[in-house]
Amino acid sequence: MKKKIKRGIRVSKYILYRETLVDYTENFWSFLGAFIGIGIIAFFQSFYLSKEENVFLIGSFGATSVLIFGAIQSPLSQPRNLIGGHLISAIIGVSIYKLLPEIIWITAPLAVSFSIVLMQVTKTLHPPGGATALIAIIGTEKIKSLGYYYVFSPVLSGVLILFIVALVFNNITTFRKYPTDNKLTRFIMKKRG
Repeated sequence: MKKKIKRGIRVSKYILYRETLVDYTENFWSFLGAFIGIGIIAFFQSFYLSKEENVFLIGSFGATSVLIFGAIQSPLSQPRNLIGGHLISAIIGVSIYKLLPEIIWITAPLAVSFSIVLMQVTKTLHPPGGATALIAIIGTEKIKSLGYYYVFSPVLSGVLILFIVALVFNNITTFRKYPTDNKLTRFIMKKRG
């Protein structure tokens, strides 16, 4: 028993130490990818839209950037999840808003909950998708007035910009690869079906 406890402590120390190491090269590429990806979307927004019509840059893209530039090995960061999760969630959010436009205490939880379930069923779980669905419900009047166009712009257009930037910046060096095909991803995908 004593050996198991000591081994558990050693493993815990190793994991905690390894997880807290700072890899400046990794940080640099994460910063650069996120900066360029969000920057391009913001540029298009500022170039084509007035300040009052800020619908091209939505909050869920910030969370997506964390995944696709900072956690590229995660199954939740992979292209299927990235694109599918956002699109499914946007469609769910708009649909629920159109069905029950003024009942936020029902529409907000319905949009997020249905999005989660549909992403799970379609194997496209991407956590920022929940925010994408919620934005369709609680967003500005400009966002709400877009209706299903919200799915195409800002959601699909923004996601495609981030995806292309992720492909470029995560594959510039030899130590980063996106989309990934590591053993963990293959194992999880195999278990999922």
